[in-house]
Amino acid sequence: MRDMQEERMGKLDGKVAIVTGGGSGIGKGIARAFAQEGCSVVISGRNAERLAAAAEELAAIGPDIVPVPTDVRKEEEVQALFEKTMARFGRLDILVNNAGAFGGGSIDKLSLETWNQVLETCVTGTFLCTREAFRIMKGAGGGRIINIGSISAQMPRHHSSAYATAKFAVSGLTKSTALDGREFGIAASVLHPGNTLVERRAAAGTRSTAGRDEGEEPMVSVETMAQGALLMATLPPEANLYEAIMLPVTQLYLGRG
Repeated sequence: MRDMQEERMGKLDGKVAIVTGGGSGIGKGIARAFAQEGCSVVISGRNAERLAAAAEELAAIGPDIVPVPTDVRKEEEVQALFEKTMARFGRLDILVNNAGAFGGGSIDKLSLETWNQVLETCVTGTFLCTREAFRIMKGAGGGRIINIGSISAQMPRHHSSAYATAKFAVSGLTKSTALDGREFGIAASVLHPGNTLVERRAAAGTRSTAGRDEGEEPMVSVETMAQGALLMATLPPEANLYEAIMLPVTQLYLGRG
């Protein structure tokens, strides 16, 4: 009989993941959930100080947590992120495309600068990271790419045309990635979060910070949302949870305003 004090084997022991936008919010929550299951995690983000603080916090869990400041809109920085990951670990099993940007406002008042910022971060950034991960995973015999979408990809809310458009595109990119990856053992999934109590939402008192203010809204915790990504990441290699929606039970979704 095994010693009851033996360290628990994690579901992701020996695995390596990259989580973009990993310095805060859902990204940091996913990095934490992965690390708790034994995964080595490279977290990226544009804010180097926030990223370093997150890495220090997560390092207490045990496995390697490596911060790599990265602007996913810039091809050379994305390439450097993956090169550093491979130099450090020699493998990549999971990519979580979580980096995103928000920009609200009525469509007639939306600037081209805001539009481009949201689309470049959410869509171009996801593409650039997916392309690098695909190249590695194709040669390694498989892997998982998990994209963080949004319920706005299915049910847009007022004053969020750039964000909704970007997340619709992420959903389409996920389908193409899953199709292209099928013969190489690369599974692509998309997790659509509803209202999640990330830092910016907490600071706003659970009111919308991207789109028309609808007043106080129900929330789920970052930790709860991260469990959806963890489930996707820990399935056996022959299975894929392609698409999932996670939101508060009482959040308006069908018929939302």
